[in-house]
Amino acid sequence: MNADLHIHTTASDGSDRPEEIVRKALRLGLGAIAVSDHDTMAGVTEAQRAAKDFKIEVLPGIEINTYFQGREIHVLGYLIDPKNQLFLAKLAELQQERLVRTKKMIAKLKQLNINISLDQVMAYAQGGGSIGRPHVAEAMIEAGYVSSKEEAFDKFIGAGKPAFVPREQLTPLGAIKLITAAGGVPVLAHPGLAKIDDQIPTLVAAGLKGLEVWHPKHDYLMVEHYYKLAQKYNLVQTGGSDYHGPGHSTGNQLGAATAPMSTVQKLKDLSIIKDFSFAEKCKER
Repeated sequence: MNADLHIHTTASDGSDRPEEIVRKALRLGLGAIAVSDHDTMAGVTEAQRAAKDFKIEVLPGIEINTYFQGREIHVLGYLIDPKNQLFLAKLAELQQERLVRTKKMIAKLKQLNINISLDQVMAYAQGGGSIGRPHVAEAMIEAGYVSSKEEAFDKFIGAGKPAFVPREQLTPLGAIKLITAAGGVPVLAHPGLAKIDDQIPTLVAAGLKGLEVWHPKHDYLMVEHYYKLAQKYNLVQTGGSDYHGPGHSTGNQLGAATAPMSTVQKLKDLSIIKDFSFAEKCKER
């Protein structure tokens, strides 16, 4: 049994509801999963409740979008205290920033004679969590302006394109400190794509605890490289499929990359939170 520790749901830009993720994970024989949506933990409770009567563990997780030298870098956070007020306040700020950004993109698209509404975009943010560019792309497809998400990004809403709007410049260091302050375990997501190996010592000094070694876009040489790099800096080696749903061009196969089940215990040992039932903790708020 292995663990898929990088999964997106309808709470952000995934197409499967959290309970659907649990059912699929059970069919695959996974021992643990982590719901790690972009800038929100809204999908964790539903997933944990769906898994309650089965032999599968759902870890609370998140993927925070950050920026470094003009590039987007993702930092995963595991086993965060859901009652930490500083963390909750920052998530609320990130959600508001996403909404403002989306409105600005819609306005820019209108200047390009692409008319979509916020309601149309919100209809694709099914989980009520993180709204983002994939949802804008979905609305553009529905309205007939583009034929795919790739076309929407390549022509209009990708970085440097006419309707692109940059996000708040939260840094990887800032995300690591935020996750750590909330009792969680920060992990650099898909470092083979992030390409900031020279910054890893600085991130470790700031509190980075893991590297995502196994990822669908990491080839054999990348896996070997980051496995050894994690050993060098005494970091946990994690992994996951970066699953977004069957209709996505990438990240469309749950369990495509996994970590050993021993990874789950290593993450628990590093977290200062020892009750990992996110659903129960949320009830107490």
